[in-house]
Amino acid sequence: MTALATETKYASTNPLDVMEEIVTANEWAHERMSDEELVAGIGGQWCDYRLHLAWSNDLSALHFSCALDIRVPQARQAAVHEAVGMINPKIWVGHFEVAQDDRMPIFRHTLLLRGANGATVEQLEDLLDVAIAECERFYPTFQFVIWGGKKPEEALQAALLETVGEA
Repeated sequence: MTALATETKYASTNPLDVMEEIVTANEWAHERMSDEELVAGIGGQWCDYRLHLAWSNDLSALHFSCALDIRVPQARQAAVHEAVGMINPKIWVGHFEVAQDDRMPIFRHTLLLRGANGATVEQLEDLLDVAIAECERFYPTFQFVIWGGKKPEEALQAALLETVGEA
């Protein structure tokens, strides 16, 4: 803590309550595990995504992760980790990593909300929008590396290639 930090007393609003309303409004399958945990599943262009949100009242922090429904075979782990190292600098908010237990690529981000009295609907919608957009944007990179056998640099270039015009 810095010398300027002061302790603020306020009634904290749990952002998972707001997120649950957003998820329900979008008719996404979800389960509220506890006051501190929410999981949801949504369909994307490339695969289904599993969202996991955890609230820490002590830290006033909302931890968010979005798992891509793709497993990294042992033989491709080094290449995928190299790809992650190339992807992350291209992202403004959050980052990708590969979960060690189930070897799935995951997008993660944590919102720090100390002094904010909870998260706004707009902040949480932006969090979802950014996460899904980045997962959709980089899923092909993971697919090209894992199943296409491409080198990470080739996969990233192919995935980020923007088409122009109409066929």
